[in-house]
Amino acid sequence: MKLKFISMIAIVATLMSACCNKPKTYNSVDEYPEYKGNDLGVTYSPEKSFFRVWSPAAQEVRLNIYEDALEGAPTQVFDMKYDVDGTWTYTVKEDLIGKFYTFQIKQNDQWLEPTPGIWAKAVGVNGVRGAIIDWNTTNPEGWENDVRPEMKSFTDAIIYEVHMRDYTIHASSGSSYPGKFLGLSEAGTKTIDGLTSGIDHLKELGITHVQILPSYDYGSIDETRLADNKYNWGYDPKNYNVPEGGYATDPYSPASRILELKTMIQQLHAAGIRVIMDVVYNHTFVGDNSHLNLQAPGYFYRMNEDGSWGNGSGCGNETASERAMMRRFMVESIKYWVEEYHMDGFRFDLMGIHDIETMNQIRAAVDAIDPTISIHGEGWAAGGCGIPEELRAVKNNAHQFAPVGVFSDDIRDGLRGKWTDGNKGGFVSGRGLDESIKFGVVGATAHPQIDLTQVAHTNVAYATSPAQVINYMSCHDDPCVVDKLKAIHPEATIEEIIRMDLLGQTIVFTAQGVPFIYAGEELLRDKKGVHNTYQSPDSINQIDWTNKVKYAEVYDYYRNLIALRKAHPAFRMSDAAQVAEAIQFVETPANVVAYTLNGALTNDSWNQIFVIYNGNTTDVEISLPEGTWTAACYNAKINENGLGNFTEKINVPYTSAVILYRK
Repeated sequence: MKLKFISMIAIVATLMSACCNKPKTYNSVDEYPEYKGNDLGVTYSPEKSFFRVWSPAAQEVRLNIYEDALEGAPTQVFDMKYDVDGTWTYTVKEDLIGKFYTFQIKQNDQWLEPTPGIWAKAVGVNGVRGAIIDWNTTNPEGWENDVRPEMKSFTDAIIYEVHMRDYTIHASSGSSYPGKFLGLSEAGTKTIDGLTSGIDHLKELGITHVQILPSYDYGSIDETRLADNKYNWGYDPKNYNVPEGGYATDPYSPASRILELKTMIQQLHAAGIRVIMDVVYNHTFVGDNSHLNLQAPGYFYRMNEDGSWGNGSGCGNETASERAMMRRFMVESIKYWVEEYHMDGFRFDLMGIHDIETMNQIRAAVDAIDPTISIHGEGWAAGGCGIPEELRAVKNNAHQFAPVGVFSDDIRDGLRGKWTDGNKGGFVSGRGLDESIKFGVVGATAHPQIDLTQVAHTNVAYATSPAQVINYMSCHDDPCVVDKLKAIHPEATIEEIIRMDLLGQTIVFTAQGVPFIYAGEELLRDKKGVHNTYQSPDSINQIDWTNKVKYAEVYDYYRNLIALRKAHPAFRMSDAAQVAEAIQFVETPANVVAYTLNGALTNDSWNQIFVIYNGNTTDVEISLPEGTWTAACYNAKINENGLGNFTEKINVPYTSAVILYRK
């Protein structure tokens, strides 16, 4: 009797478990449960493959197995079982190596299009089906010994933003892998003129970080038609956790893109260069049929009250980072790129769309792995967003998500002119905007001598430390600096354009904060006057390596400017209070900014430094502090051994910077 009673209890428990283990109905997506496990997607072994997908409102879910990455119907179809917290699971007890898979969701009595799911980490060509691979084949030799180069403070960084294709696609690059992952890190290449290119050029230039434009699997390039030479920047995400196949030597091999990206990172690390990945979690290539929406319709996006798609990205949709599983996906995705690919940093596109709490959780998760991994982003959105600005990671809220960094559009537009003002120009064009330049000099931190009401785009000292601000003159967006200056000054000679360019970059590299340049600026790159070249051909976007000879003086200046910054900690302070104490601005004529910098506070070999930026088209005379001063930068030349000694007064040539020191 006792045994029968125990058996009855077991049967009831089993029935209750089965009863409870059924999909539920929800009044809104905000009621969906969060799954906190780490096994979403596929877990492969030769004996079996375990699949788990999160889709709380699904009525049914199918698992499809294919022989081919693109063609043919599934050879096996399995009905997945509802498990826990909105997930569905199935185990295939056979070796699926080399095969492909999708999930298919039935919701509101309708079967949606198949999707590999958002947790896919390997895909077939064009990213429409997940791939089952042997991950042991994706690590280059010595990968287990790969270590990221040392970085003591983010203010030591010098960021070089590069598009994978631009860097090596021109015939003059000398690359064996034009437009590919392997091309960026190829050693020993020479330009058509016999000068260094590839990774050797980066080492010679002296940068510390390459920031690669989006290199996850994006949607605008047909990987089966790469010979068509279609181009895109990559701000159209398809599979967030998989490298882009167009940058691999064989996009049909799911493992090759993984292996080759790891090889690129490994080689850059060996050269002393860290790698920052541009990530675009704020929107997807398409809305309705994105992998996010095919998995859980409506959940991963913000919708307007009338049911239309939110559009803070300007791209037709915006993701909802404040929802538990979108937040979890972002955190886990970043951790995955760090742990599997050894990424050293992340640049968040339109970070102002994301909520502050999500960015803080990402920073905390990365800190637990390695606090020197950098995170920064655009502290703005492209339009109105579905959550209030006070909750979002916009620039003026930067104190709330420090040390995550933000780009300074204030110094950018102070130098070249406000993007809202057409071609009126900025400081380097003789227009003024001096307070924006001063604000840039102190790394967007609080300083008693700056009138914040006169700064380009803010009235707040938003950086908690200089390490939280990225200073730049141009990037991939909008016109590159040379095209911008040519548009402002259509009658200017190339020599005048060069002087404006060098003055602007000298301000960027001597300002407190993190300097950033766009690849090819050191070669006086232009893009034929095209503003946003996200889908322009190679003829517009490619770096012309013959410019390394044509504009040798520009390249030498950049290289010497980088070396000067790296040699002097006075330009790389990481404490806001120290900046306020060390930098004192002096009175100057209009369109001139000058300041003393106490190098002794930073243990710099230059005890006292005096910096002058003359944005005028005429020379100016500036009084010097007492003593004899040696010029390390004068009249568009840099030489730390000295370019002359000066006392009492100095004539500052037009459109140029002067850097003086006393030991």
